[in-house]
Amino acid sequence: MTDPQPLYVAGEWVATASTRPVFDPARGERIAEVCLADEDVCERAAAAAAAARAPLAALSAGERAGLLLALAARLERRADEAAERIVAEAGKPRALARGEVGRALATLRIAAEEAVRLYGETIPLDRSEAGKGRLGVVRRFPAGPVLGITPFNFPLNLACHKLAPALAAGCPVVLKAADQTPLTALLLAELCEGVGWPTGSVSVLNAEVPAAERLVRDERFALLSFTGSPRVGFLLKERCGRKRVLLELGGNAAVYVDRSVADLDAAAERIAFGALAYSGQVCISVQRIYAHREVADPLRERLVARFGAPGSRDPRAEDAGVVPLIDEAAARRVEGLVRDALSRGARALVGGAREGSWHPPTLLEGVPEDAPANREEAFGPLATFAAVEDAEEAFARMDDSPYGLQAGIFTRDVQQVLAAHERLEVGAVLHDDVPTWRVDEMPYGGVKSSGLGREGLRDALRAMTEPRLLVLRRALA
Repeated sequence: MTDPQPLYVAGEWVATASTRPVFDPARGERIAEVCLADEDVCERAAAAAAAARAPLAALSAGERAGLLLALAARLERRADEAAERIVAEAGKPRALARGEVGRALATLRIAAEEAVRLYGETIPLDRSEAGKGRLGVVRRFPAGPVLGITPFNFPLNLACHKLAPALAAGCPVVLKAADQTPLTALLLAELCEGVGWPTGSVSVLNAEVPAAERLVRDERFALLSFTGSPRVGFLLKERCGRKRVLLELGGNAAVYVDRSVADLDAAAERIAFGALAYSGQVCISVQRIYAHREVADPLRERLVARFGAPGSRDPRAEDAGVVPLIDEAAARRVEGLVRDALSRGARALVGGAREGSWHPPTLLEGVPEDAPANREEAFGPLATFAAVEDAEEAFARMDDSPYGLQAGIFTRDVQQVLAAHERLEVGAVLHDDVPTWRVDEMPYGGVKSSGLGREGLRDALRAMTEPRLLVLRRALA
């Protein structure tokens, strides 16, 4: 496409006078220009989604599944191109970008599977004389148009996590792409074109805040699905009116390593990966590490070695490791967390000076529990380390957080695993792995400031449908 790249509005490519540049965060180069939706364009997208509600809902489950599989086939044919777009505009290491494309393919295909198993239920209603001869049948119907707002860090797969369950459920969808990564979302729109969805089923927009807010307030949308920061997510919740809301927000995920762990090398490898993959720009990145005092010294030593080998800063290199953050403001924020922790008495086991938008992998010890480095979401290559007396202390400190997305526990003690599952206020507990692990079919989401509701195709599909009861009455004698 030529610059400025147009918007995809209800099956048509629409150019606007207002534009925004797109930059390669690793090279600092302008790589494209994209059009921005004004209020008229937003109105056009919302009206088209409302008009598409009936024809999309009229498609059979099998037809919707088939269209999703056709979309997946199109993406697979252009997988390399999609990965390169992610590398260019998100600065994600190429290996991780290819992995994201693979996950997006899985997301589309799982959504197709779930489209044909959106089960209802039958309910006996004759427990009393008043219900004699009556039977309840519950079926699920599309809730209506969905507004999806996506972040920069997974510009393809998280867009698919909005689009795929909506279309599988029979709901038109308007996607508002992340400001930093609109090109990948526009590629997804291009792939949707001509697949066979009813006109107006899909729109992909880039927009400034006032235009996006107009969509959030629009009562024609039945559901808002937002992934991003808690500050923005809960603000949108206040402004979205009567529509239901799915919020996948931030986290400062913790992991505990028990003294029963035999392979500390494997644990350290996974923890370092969980903390540093994509430079920590992942909601479930490892940020807080707790180790039983009997294994704290050897684990610390192993972590220092791995944090001290950051790999290439070039996301296109085969040995890409800790790459530049999405922009310099993000790196400065991480730098501020480190400086604050050091001023409170923490010491840097691994660290260094920020260079522009690149922040070195940093491992801190002795960070007070109330310091921002432990309380806030770092969203960068920063982790804190602490030794604890036992699992009970670890769980108490892990749970002392405003967030509750996922947590990891390395242990051979099944009772500890069960205790963690019962104690920790999080969306998921991962045994013998880091909280950074996720597959796309599982329920995914958190509590507290980490969000509301669950992603994962089955759960999202149910959230995007309404149960409707039919009461059947046997003919009177």
